[in-house]
Amino acid sequence: MAKASKSEKAVKPNVFMRIGLFIKQIIDELRKVVTPTAKELFFWSLAVFIFVLLLMALVTGMDFGLVKLTLWVFG
Repeated sequence: MAKASKSEKAVKPNVFMRIGLFIKQIIDELRKVVTPTAKELFFWSLAVFIFVLLLMALVTGMDFGLVKLTLWVFG
């Protein structure tokens, strides 16, 4: 079994260098973020609101349906 030489071994930077690199990468990614316009924000919020209302109606309908089914079976 041959031992790996120092040049082949991956050298990890110290913990402070890794933290600094991590923060630098966060800042670089935050620069890429595009904030929505007021119109886009309104319509996306409206879409989410409508979707939540539809899911609430679906769950409510299933709840009432299962109650009726349970009362019919065991009632």
